Amino acid sequence: MTNTKKNKKRGQRNEVIGEVISDKMDKTISVLIYRLVKHKKYGKYIRRTSVFKAHDEENKAKVGDRVKIYETRPLSKTKRWKLAQILES
Repeated sequence: MTNTKKNKKRGQRNEVIGEVISDKMDKTISVLIYRLVKHKKYGKYIRRTSVFKAHDEENKAKVGDRVKIYETRPLSKTKRWKLAQILES
């Protein structure tokens, strides 16, 4: 079995939309992501959160902005995402 995700074309990058919760670091933002996970036993959908560090070259994004980020090669110990665009401020 291969490690490729279904419905993903070769060369496409993972993109997610989230909210900036911290911009205190230089050229780095913390982005909060919500995702829905189905409970194994009860079938109810539960909202789970993840926080990703993303590279923001020009320090444009501020706390509260909705942003789109995409997955990239490791840029530091914890940073594996880059800022694609700011959707709303």
